[in-house]
Amino acid sequence: MEECIIKTPLGYTKIIGDTNGVSSVTVLNSDEKITDIIPIHLEDCAFQLEEYFQGIRKNFDLKLNPEGTEFQKKVWELLEQIPYGKTVSYLDLSKQIGDIKAIRAVANANAKNPLWIVVPCHRVIGSDGSLTGYAGGLHRKQWLLEHESPFKQQSLF
Repeated sequence: MEECIIKTPLGYTKIIGDTNGVSSVTVLNSDEKITDIIPIHLEDCAFQLEEYFQGIRKNFDLKLNPEGTEFQKKVWELLEQIPYGKTVSYLDLSKQIGDIKAIRAVANANAKNPLWIVVPCHRVIGSDGSLTGYAGGLHRKQWLLEHESPFKQQSLF
């Protein structure tokens, strides 16, 4: 496994992966040393994240290799299908899984998503439209949803 650290508008981000794909993209809550030379297997991920933050990229095209249970991977695949700028509820995801009672398991799998932004768990909200828990912090979830919104909020001053 190789890793690198890049700087994004939401903080330092660690990318981990190898020839089998990207296994982890994590936002860090501390300042870190930015990687001078990004390993070749991680270059595309770093580049696509940069494009995403610039507003150029709406979909990621990466070879992914996250570790998780079969159920978690099924939930993460559903997350990848949520369109840019859209949100779904945990209940919606439970229905897509085929078990409305699996809402807590779906929420737990969502929370364990190791591929921040690339697998867009930030697009999952409460049934009432509330911003529910987010491993990267609710302030980051809010920022990401506003970044993806087709309706940019304008400042009056």
